Amino acid sequence: MKIQGKTVLITGGCSGIGKIMARRCLEKGAKKVVVWDINEAAIDATVTELSAKGPVYGHKADISDPASIDLAYESTKAACGDVDILINNAGIITNNKTFAEQTDQDINRTFDINTKGAMFVTLRYLKDMKARGEGHICNITSSAGMLALPKMSLYASSKWAAIGWSQSLRIELEREKSPVKVTTIAPYFINTGMFDGIHSFFRILPPEEVARKTLRAIEWNLGYRGINFPEHFIRLMQGIFPHRWFNFIFGDVCGLYTVMNHFTGRK
Repeated sequence: MKIQGKTVLITGGCSGIGKIMARRCLEKGAKKVVVWDINEAAIDATVTELSAKGPVYGHKADISDPASIDLAYESTKAACGDVDILINNAGIITNNKTFAEQTDQDINRTFDINTKGAMFVTLRYLKDMKARGEGHICNITSSAGMLALPKMSLYASSKWAAIGWSQSLRIELEREKSPVKVTTIAPYFINTGMFDGIHSFFRILPPEEVARKTLRAIEWNLGYRGINFPEHFIRLMQGIFPHRWFNFIFGDVCGLYTVMNHFTGRK
């Protein structure tokens, strides 16, 4: 779907790749860009910063709370009309503890935002898109959703669930011959501050690059996009290599199983 002339909604749109995508959508000629965020000060700052590039609107939303989503949905509809492109970008990583050290609150918070939040928001807008016979839903997941990493059990499992849901939704719509499209994005670690402190053998991705490739995937109506390209082959490598070989080559030699040891995250 072309971004030019469309109304785009981005959750978590006031920081990281969400804010970059908002700016890029305006530069591509989007009719309107709407950013949802839980931080009101960040919303005001983002709207002020980006308004010189085109019409941008901000609404407070806690996507873990359906009631908050309903309020943001109604205020967005009143101010901006229909949303053509929904980008479920909001996400968190809670800590770098082992699973045995997690709490019930850690589990709920991670899944409420990374998995259920995207489902809640999509449920509202999917009905509108299907009724209009047009729309595009893009779900930002993670390559961690296909690769289990120590000290990342909550984040990885929430993204595994998000990928499974996003791909299932895409297939349902394709089998219905619906014109509504779904794109699943699975990037490697992005240098936005969210993953500060990790040590990686593989290149940590610049946020501008991830934002650019995500919007291109939407414009090309891609069903799935791993960023970078080798992310497409994680499952293949897991299938080819025996379990112990995979652990040794990627976990020990490439250091994937120690990337979270010095994680600090965004302050």
